[in-house]
Amino acid sequence: MMKEDTTRDLIIQTSLKLFNKQGYNLTSIQDIMNATGLPKGAIYRRFENKNEIAIASFNHSLKIIWEHYFEAIQYKASATDKLLAMFEIYQDAVYNPPVDGGCPLLNTAIESDDSFQELHELAAKAHNKTLLFIQSIIEEGISSQEFNQDIDSYSIASFLFSTVEGAIMASRLSLNNEHMLHSIRQIKILLQYYSVKNQEA
Repeated sequence: MMKEDTTRDLIIQTSLKLFNKQGYNLTSIQDIMNATGLPKGAIYRRFENKNEIAIASFNHSLKIIWEHYFEAIQYKASATDKLLAMFEIYQDAVYNPPVDGGCPLLNTAIESDDSFQELHELAAKAHNKTLLFIQSIIEEGISSQEFNQDIDSYSIASFLFSTVEGAIMASRLSLNNEHMLHSIRQIKILLQYYSVKNQEA
């Protein structure tokens, strides 16, 4: 059994906040040292370089997000309620997001490029995993006859996820959650449109 390394955890958690708030490129090892109160040696004994810290921090951010997702949908019976519950974890995107500094997937996707290919690929895989998870909930709704049988689950999942990510960006940019709230409201209307009950009414 691997011994718990609280110092490593501190580095990851602190770096995640720094990377997510001020960006990977603008965060230095010195910033991490200042924020953790650790000497350089304590950091380099655990991580080879800043890239390695960034990867560990990004993976930790994904763990936090998925914990929020699963907690949000845990007691929801319908696919519609599960989807809305997932998106509502960001209803206070400005002041109280699941990860301090906003959506780590969105922030990393914007900043990562060919100069840090491994992080870019991790972000792309995380995006795809989330997209497929949303699609699986929609397909669950199709199977239970909550949604129409002929809808394109992947297309809708892509639209919903892109809408939410865009709303997070707009809300944080304007320092106003109204964009997030508008998006959730419109997503609810869209899901009702695709519901079997709506078509039968």
